[in-house]
Amino acid sequence: MSDTIQNEKFVELNYKVIDKKTGAVLVTVDYPLGYVHGVNDVMSEDVTKALDGKKVGDVIEVPVDTRQLYGERDESLVFTDNIENVPEEYREIGTTITMENEKGETKSFIVTRFDDKTLTVDGNNPLCGRDVIFRLEVLSIRDATDEEIELGGAVGADPDLNEILERAE
Repeated sequence: MSDTIQNEKFVELNYKVIDKKTGAVLVTVDYPLGYVHGVNDVMSEDVTKALDGKKVGDVIEVPVDTRQLYGERDESLVFTDNIENVPEEYREIGTTITMENEKGETKSFIVTRFDDKTLTVDGNNPLCGRDVIFRLEVLSIRDATDEEIELGGAVGADPDLNEILERAE
């Protein structure tokens, strides 16, 4: 059994997403991300390649182009309204508001700013338009079970990096 990351190994990672310009930590996970290397595409190809051959305790940093993940920032998804039009429970920065259009499609917006007169929400992913670095720490490596290989991750889990990133502030 090898103690390095290679295909069909079950790997657990902790990671942070760091703003390249400011050094601020934008996202951190509260639980390890587990996946089967070479089977699950939960991470970008660049990240997967950077993890090849790494061992428990190794830390890597990989720049990620958020334009590839989320597209260009769309200013038409930023709205400002009079504060009187916004229910009290939404008047907190970071609050997610789900809105529905006339077709019944939903979209999440995050409160990014408010004052005594206005409140602004943004429908772009919070990482959109930022230069970020993924800092990953390898926590464990082991042979994946047949069921984990089939699922691409831990049994009963469905790792989705985009879902995790959508909670970024």
